Amino acid sequence: MEAKDSVWLITGCSTGFGREIAQAALQAGARVAVTARRLEAIADIGQCWPETALCLALDVTDAGQREAAVAQAIAHFGQLDVLVNNAGYGYVAAVEEGEDAAVRAMFEANFFGALHMALAVLPHFRAQGSGRILNNSSQAGLMANPGTGYYSASKYALEGLMEALGKEVEPFNIQVVSVQPGAFRTDWSGRSMQRSARRMPEYAEHVGSRLDMIAAIDGKQPGDPVRAAQLFVQLGTMDDPPPTLVLGAGLLASYRDKLTQAAARLDAWEQASVSVDYPPQEGAG
Repeated sequence: MEAKDSVWLITGCSTGFGREIAQAALQAGARVAVTARRLEAIADIGQCWPETALCLALDVTDAGQREAAVAQAIAHFGQLDVLVNNAGYGYVAAVEEGEDAAVRAMFEANFFGALHMALAVLPHFRAQGSGRILNNSSQAGLMANPGTGYYSASKYALEGLMEALGKEVEPFNIQVVSVQPGAFRTDWSGRSMQRSARRMPEYAEHVGSRLDMIAAIDGKQPGDPVRAAQLFVQLGTMDDPPPTLVLGAGLLASYRDKLTQAAARLDAWEQASVSVDYPPQEGAG
């Protein structure tokens, strides 16, 4: 599928990855439903591409707005080929410092918002016999670290759900791709970051210091969201996309190290793992 033949719906386009993906898709010739909670945040995109961009107000935690955005995109463009689940934000705290209402609100955006957007487009994708869901996940969906446990939980949940969904919809010619970016120069660790107001001195050194480091690298991250957005466009149109893709050299090295350590643990504890099965029956064929 060529980009110029495709119709996209992208969530969370006011800043960062969502804005860059929307612009990259439009530059490639796609028609795009560009969404954000505030229309004024994306008005300039609509003005730049008046023929191919449809700007829609969308809060992914609002059921009515989700349904309306999908229906309007299909009615306006006559089809829908690619959903990009990008909307979401970070919340940092030691696990013991977490605020229940804030954690649940983050899950509503990061996990349930993406789930329900997928559910909204799947009937259309199945009816037309094709479609693609691109999830902008995170390195936090592959590994968890002090201070980002709740954020990781929302992304681990998304990774597990989308891995299963991809296998379920494969017979309908629908592909699900989860992308895990490392440290990119977006607002994630700056303006968009939410931090618990509850600070426990017991965690100040080994959790609080890491959160201060995350805040300090804002604007200095090695990842380029413009380059990443161009890759998203490729993933949305290539014939055989990978089910998962990590982005960034730092994350690639860290994740390889994690996998190496996991393989070593499996080898070290292999006897314990296999010891709990029923013994094989003699003479069983």
